[in-house]
Amino acid sequence: MSDQNSGDKRPNSSKKRGKNRGRSRNGGHRNRSNRGGQHRKPKRYGGTSKAVLEERHSQRIAETERDANERFNRKELPMGFPEGLDAPNTHRFDWATSPVPLKDEEALSKLVLRKGEFGWLDDERVDELAKIVDTHKMNLDQALSLRSALMQQKTVYGHGRLRSRAKEMLRLYKEGVSVVDLSQRFDGPPMNVFRLILAEMRWSKTKIKESLREPSRLSQRERKEFEAAEAADRVSNVDQGESQEKADQFEDILADWFEAQGVRLRRQPEMVKEQKQELGRPVRTPDILFLDHVYINDRPVAWIDAKHFYGADVEFQRKKMAKQMDRYIEEWGSGAVVYRHGFSENLFMAGCILLDASVLDLTALDKTD
Repeated sequence: MSDQNSGDKRPNSSKKRGKNRGRSRNGGHRNRSNRGGQHRKPKRYGGTSKAVLEERHSQRIAETERDANERFNRKELPMGFPEGLDAPNTHRFDWATSPVPLKDEEALSKLVLRKGEFGWLDDERVDELAKIVDTHKMNLDQALSLRSALMQQKTVYGHGRLRSRAKEMLRLYKEGVSVVDLSQRFDGPPMNVFRLILAEMRWSKTKIKESLREPSRLSQRERKEFEAAEAADRVSNVDQGESQEKADQFEDILADWFEAQGVRLRRQPEMVKEQKQELGRPVRTPDILFLDHVYINDRPVAWIDAKHFYGADVEFQRKKMAKQMDRYIEEWGSGAVVYRHGFSENLFMAGCILLDASVLDLTALDKTD
């Protein structure tokens, strides 16, 4: 994200303060070397300290846990609870976790992503990262998942900057520079660059959308550029089919594990179907909704969401996750998130306990990786 203050101009300030330019309010000279933030302390990696957040949100945590404990006693049962539900049983589980130290995630964050790199990594680059993780308390899957989170954040937060260069990109494109080369030069996802170029050519959003859906509509060069951009872009235009299939399989393994322990629950697909019929669309659909009292590490868990990635302490992913989990907390109280590839020790979401997949048998899932 660009610093909005760095380029701001104050209207008429030069006329009113011409004599005092370069002086501080107490009459001394300002240190010109500080202009542009040259001596600012580097921003700390990750979010606010987890310990600080736990203390700051202690009341909210207590309230969400109270709501989870009392959800079966409400006059109006929460969403997803079937009528005539038998009295809940109580299940308690110890679930050991091994969070990734923040210093290791920070170190890897500086190495997993390079300027202009938005596609799948070749074998040589993967081997390079595999050697790097050997010296840190992260494995290769975690490092690659961290890279994905950083790419997503870079894409979203950097879109305004990229869009401001659209005219320049179109000029170079007309001069024969390829979209992939422009992507590397301007450090933006190839498909985003291509869309911005088409928009700068005065193509409507509808025309762009339909043309990319049916590339046969494109001219010979544009079709060639589209195919190259799509192949080089993991962020803006990637086939999610295989990833979604693995995510679904991970959710099933997790739900099967709890059912094998005798816990009554509902799964996401049946809740999606039910809410579509009753409400017209899915509203609140965690992967697992417990119909019994479940305590994990002595904390009440009313629902669980399974994430087939690493829980990075990356702002964009953290905010996106918190927004989703807040909907579940509002309805059922405190819950949990289980990350297939573990999570950062500094990651925090009020009302959610964070778990890794260490207690699960992932043999079937590992075979498909």
